[in-house]
Formats: sequence, structure tokens, C-alpha cells
Amino acid sequence: MTPRLSAGLVALAWVTQFLVGTDLFVVAPLLPDIAASLHVAPARTGLLITAFSLAYVVASPFAGRLSDRHDRARILSAALVLFSLANVATALAPSFGLLLATRVVAGVAAAATGPTVYALVSTRAQATARAQVLAVVGSGLLTALWVGAPAGAVLSRHAGWQAAFVILAAGTCVLAVPHAFVWRSGRTATAGPTAAAGSVPGAGTPAPGGRRGGGEAAFAVAVTALWAFSVYSLYTYLAVALHADGRAADVAWLLVVYGIAAVAGGQAGGRLADRAGAVRVTGVALALMAVTEAAVALVFPATWALTVALVLFASAAYAFFPAQQRHLVDTFPERATGMLSWNNSALFVGLSLAGAVGGPVVHSWGYPQLLYLGAAVAVPAWLLTRHRAGARRPPGR
Repeated sequence: MTPRLSAGLVALAWVTQFLVGTDLFVVAPLLPDIAASLHVAPARTGLLITAFSLAYVVASPFAGRLSDRHDRARILSAALVLFSLANVATALAPSFGLLLATRVVAGVAAAATGPTVYALVSTRAQATARAQVLAVVGSGLLTALWVGAPAGAVLSRHAGWQAAFVILAAGTCVLAVPHAFVWRSGRTATAGPTAAAGSVPGAGTPAPGGRRGGGEAAFAVAVTALWAFSVYSLYTYLAVALHADGRAADVAWLLVVYGIAAVAGGQAGGRLADRAGAVRVTGVALALMAVTEAAVALVFPATWALTVALVLFASAAYAFFPAQQRHLVDTFPERATGMLSWNNSALFVGLSLAGAVGGPVVHSWGYPQLLYLGAAVAVPAWLLTRHRAGARRPPGR
């Protein structure tokens, strides 16, 4: 019998995702202060985000495999302690080189944290509400985007950029204690449901693929990479484009509106995935995302029309993610953490490519052209969801 998922466990998971997400998103607004403090060129400080992202991409699949084969609660607690120590080291780093190294360690720790939280929650949630619960927990990351990161930036102005990392270190260290104990009442703390029901022990996988034929897992995470490129090509350069267009005063409130719409979209996507099927929701979300991203490009010069288009885009885009997570957990239950880890790695691959490709595109052709590219990339993602929908349509998939 799978242990019940209480509101307290969901809240604990949400706070964990919020703190880890804040650590990720807070770096960008702190880059000018970090550059001034360590006497490096502002452009060079962008490597801090790249280092974190690449460490996450590389470490996440291995962390997921480890978590699937061992006690998830123990892995999560250890990862949070490592994450806390990395943030202390970030705050104390005397040089840019050492600071860069601490962000690599933080990325590795984050790679073992997020997917493990999702796996612990999803394997305890009722099947009829799994995507909805994942959406609630995932909203912690989205809330970090529009609450945690701005709060860290404000704190930096009054207490220095190091203060944000000290607070994050303290918070994640405290969270390691309850995580070490609250998930231990039941077998799902150590393995996915199928593993416990008689599948091969240690069924975690080092790569997407494996037991299901036809590269089904690879197709699934490829969809996430394409989705992330489409989403973050819009988000990453939105503030830059508004500044260049003389609308710097609109950046803050537009990002808040975007973040609120993203949270609402995630909640709606989770509910719909539980009721209408995860694959169906991912397909509809990707189709709407492509259309609305093109709409953002068309109306970009008009602020109020842009606001409406951003709300529609964020709502559609973030409805995708909890549905995608449910699809992975339902399809690969014996290695849920591993697949969620690969899914998060795919997200960071798409995010990194959006940043790398988007800069030259914006510089050469302008921000709207980048949005058209993002909309175009969403189309093959939608086609992949059509492929898996046509392959089989069991309930909740």
C-alpha cells in the first residue's frame, strides 16, 4: 500500500523547489554586483549561469539513477546539505575562479534535488491527481522566478550579493532535516512503484531509452528540450528587448504578470492532465504555445497587446510541464527519478541553447525574429507528441 501524500509533504516539497529555484534565478540580477565586487567584466560573469546549467545537465541523469537504486530520502537530504555548503562557499569565494567552481558544485547538488523531490511526490500521489500535485510542487520553481529572484536582488542592494546565498544556504540546510525522516514511512522512499511490485532491482537507467522499444524515452525528453528552447528564447531576451525599445519601466511588472500566468498555467495543466490525459494536454499546450509565441512577436511594439499575448503564452507553455512529468512517471514508473532527471537535463539543454542562439539572432535580426524561431521549434515538439499519442492512448498517458 503506497503511503498517502499529506498537505505537509507537498508544502515541504514546494518550499524546497522554491529555494532551489531562487538559487538558480537569483544569479542573473546579481551579475552586475558580482562583477563589481570581484573586479571582472560583467559579460564574463554570465559564465556563472552557464557553469550551473552545464553541471546540472551532466549530473542530473547520474543523480537520478543513483536515487532510483538507493534511498531517495537519504539522497535528497545529502543533496540539500551539499547545496547548502556550495552556497556558503559561493558567498565566501574570494576570486571569480573559485566562485565559478562553487556554482558547479551547486549545479550538481541541484541535479540531485529537483528530480528526487518530484519522484517522491509523484510515487505517493493518487494516480488521479498525480499531474496536479506535480504542478503544485513545480509552482515553487515558477514562484522563485517572479518572487525569489527579485527579492534576492533587493536584498543585494541593501546587504550585498553574498547575503542572498547565505540565506539560501541556511534555508536548504534546515530543510535537509525533515526530508531525512518524513519520506521514510513506506517503500516508495527507495524505489518506484513498479520496482517494488516485482521489477528488476536497480532498474534506474543511465540514458533515456532502455526497456521500452523504439526510443520512446528519447522521444519524450527530446520534446522537453524543444519546449525549453521555445519558452526560454522568449523569456531570456524579453527584458533586453524591452530595454532596447525604451520600455525599461515595463520590465518588472511584465515579468510579474508573466510569472503569475505561468503558475496559473501549470496548475491548469496539471488538473487537465489528470482528467483528459497527459499526452493530449502536452500536444494542445505545444500547439497553443507556437501560436501565441508568434502572436507575441506580432504585437511586441504595443505594450498592452504584448501583455495579453504574454499571459496567453505563459499559460499555454507552462501547462505543458506537469503533463509531461506525469507522462514520464506513468510510462516509466520503475525508474521515475531517472526519467525526471533526464527531463530536467533536457530542459537545461534547451535553456542553454536558447541563450546561445538567441543572442546572435537578436543582435542580427531583432527580438521578434527570435520569437518566430521559437514558435517554429515548438512545431516538431508538437509532432513528437502526436507520434506518441498515435502509438498508444492508455488512460492518463
